[in-house]
Amino acid sequence: MNYLYIGCNLMYLLYMAKSKKQPKRYLFEEVLAFLKHNDGKSFNYKQLGAAMEIDNESDRFALLETLEELKYQGFVIEKEVGKYQAKESKAYQTGTIDFTTQGTAFVIISADVPDVFIPFRRTKDALHGDLVKIVVHPQRGRGKAEGEVVEVIKRRKTKFVGSIQINPKFAFVVPDYTKLHVDFFVPLADINGATNGQKVLVELSEWKRGSENPNGKVVEVLGNSGEHETEINAIMAEYGLPMAFAPEVEAAAKKLATEITPEEIAKRRDFRHITTFTIDPHDAKDFDDALSLQKLENGNWEVGVHIADVTHYLKPHTILDEEAVSRATSVYLVDRCVPMLPEVLSNFACSLRPHEEKYCFSAVFELDEFAQIQNQWFGKTIIYSDHRFSYEEVQTVIETLEGPYKEEIFTLDHLAKLLRTERTSKGSIFFDKAEVKFQLDEAGAPTGVYFKTQKDAHKLIEDFMLLANKKVAEFLGKTKPNTKDPSTSLRVTKEKDKKDKGSDAVVYRIHDVPKDEKLLELNTFVERFGYSVSVGNRQKTAQSINKLLQDVKDKKEQSMIELLAVRSMPKAVYTTKNVGHYGLGFDYYTHFTSPIRRYPDVMVHRLLEAKLNHTHYLKSDELELLCKHSSEMEKLASDAERASIKYKQVEYLEDKIGQDFEGVISGVTEWGIFVEIIENKCEGRVNMRDMKDDQYIFDEDNYRVVGRRTGRIYSLGDKVTIKVKRADLVKKQLDFEFVQSAIPKQIEIRNEKRYKKRR
Repeated sequence: MNYLYIGCNLMYLLYMAKSKKQPKRYLFEEVLAFLKHNDGKSFNYKQLGAAMEIDNESDRFALLETLEELKYQGFVIEKEVGKYQAKESKAYQTGTIDFTTQGTAFVIISADVPDVFIPFRRTKDALHGDLVKIVVHPQRGRGKAEGEVVEVIKRRKTKFVGSIQINPKFAFVVPDYTKLHVDFFVPLADINGATNGQKVLVELSEWKRGSENPNGKVVEVLGNSGEHETEINAIMAEYGLPMAFAPEVEAAAKKLATEITPEEIAKRRDFRHITTFTIDPHDAKDFDDALSLQKLENGNWEVGVHIADVTHYLKPHTILDEEAVSRATSVYLVDRCVPMLPEVLSNFACSLRPHEEKYCFSAVFELDEFAQIQNQWFGKTIIYSDHRFSYEEVQTVIETLEGPYKEEIFTLDHLAKLLRTERTSKGSIFFDKAEVKFQLDEAGAPTGVYFKTQKDAHKLIEDFMLLANKKVAEFLGKTKPNTKDPSTSLRVTKEKDKKDKGSDAVVYRIHDVPKDEKLLELNTFVERFGYSVSVGNRQKTAQSINKLLQDVKDKKEQSMIELLAVRSMPKAVYTTKNVGHYGLGFDYYTHFTSPIRRYPDVMVHRLLEAKLNHTHYLKSDELELLCKHSSEMEKLASDAERASIKYKQVEYLEDKIGQDFEGVISGVTEWGIFVEIIENKCEGRVNMRDMKDDQYIFDEDNYRVVGRRTGRIYSLGDKVTIKVKRADLVKKQLDFEFVQSAIPKQIEIRNEKRYKKRR
């Protein structure tokens, strides 16, 4: 029997334990989750230790301590002497608390159990994201279940960013994050030299019973609020992003042997004589991938997708690998990159820089004139990059038919478009939402806004990267190497691809099928604009979404419908359990092409090398928990990036108070109306309480607010004129007000009771 509870972080803990860094504080939550998963079964500490692969005395002792603490707190019972099981109680539940900005909260227990509402002042000493124990009160009528926090089991985090307010006898730190509903009391002895109004990092020290505020101490002074460097550092601190690599990590990177040697070249397939180049953003410093192209004697094209061989330098269980696991991804803030690997690797040894020989792990495809794969090969290579292109330079070659390596670019562009057409026919969905970018001066202040859009040059690279990712996933998940002929041991034909089914665990990038109810909600909304989305058939649904995204281009509702379409989809994650990638229309998909900036790609390189060499990398459960950690860190990186963009949006409009802008209503809630400015994509809110011309009622079913007296409507997707009222850099918040000359459409005044009933 496999006692491992898939979905908790046991194997990530094990991984860290092997590095002598196991965070034992996590045992409480993990053991409890394991026992609850095995409901009704009893285990002694040896059985638990075996299931969790704890193999040393100190960790077994910690496990025993955890079991006793769980028993003392009433979460488990000792069924027999030394045998423990979860104590089930209908009255008590455990879950993660999610606060609203009003101080109320919901406790998320599981996907199968409705969230429990926690009223204001029934949250005890919980903070947003904590694992809590709650008592659930009997449900009244048809309303949501209500509860009360009785205990905080585990803090999600203990360090928070905020502004310090210093009084003669004490200080308070007011958190930046709006879901933190309390300020931190700080004795003057613990302000760490901060001055009034500065941005600081405060650490929770204790929260005394009966006290309204937690006590804290300032552990770092980040600088003066509103200054560029301070605010970016504050974002990094808020999300737990490291400012720099530890000296011992940098030292380990500098000690690596990074020279290209004849002995290593002899082990690799040599591509140095074949035309090869990179295509990246103009300001890129790390080059993960390169493309090579040559015409074969049979008239087919050989396209090489060459990926930096990071695993040649990054070895498992070294200090560099531990750091890469911890970070899991590079983070791209508005003005900087927080890399996963030290610069020695990311910008030099691994980066496929022009006119330099580099080690690669490559996926090589023989394509016919219709871009159909005739053969494919995977293995270690040596390349020489002949040229470094920017996307803009390649786009110029495509559009003008002139420029360096124009024949190679024309051919690759032609093949990429054939691959794209095939992908479209099989249900791949194309989201081409423009990215907001800022032009910054030397001080980091925004001087302008521009939009990064996908053109043929971007799509050329994307199509070949998708091809490599897909075929590597298929090779790992469906096929076994042919060992009969050593000279072709890495070659896999389409016929063999169909026959082989068995394989070891694989790291997949999955995107599950959207739920019908989400698609029905999307369809209900877009029908108001004359569009529709098919529901039921997977391929027809994908095709209808693609048609929708094409139909809304350059329409006033484009941004809002694109956003709702994205929100109707599940999040893509890393896992060993393959369900395919719905958005791409692939049955098998992984991430192989960016090991400099993503740890899952490192794992895939190791899995691929292990399969080619008939060895093994990690067990399925170890991979699964590293996948879970990578998915969580990816979300954190995305949140941090959005926070930095939001900060720059606020800063950009700071000197435009009182100016009018055309915008589109991008969101409607009972507290306010969100508007996105058309010319710069900056989004702010018109507070409902500031709309004095009428009393507005939130019509949730129709994504709008309606004036009770005038019947005036403000609806999602409406084009409006707003005035910038306030730009709060500390809260990263923009407040707008409607320009009254822009009167929204009106409807017949409805009965107020009807709207209240809908609410």
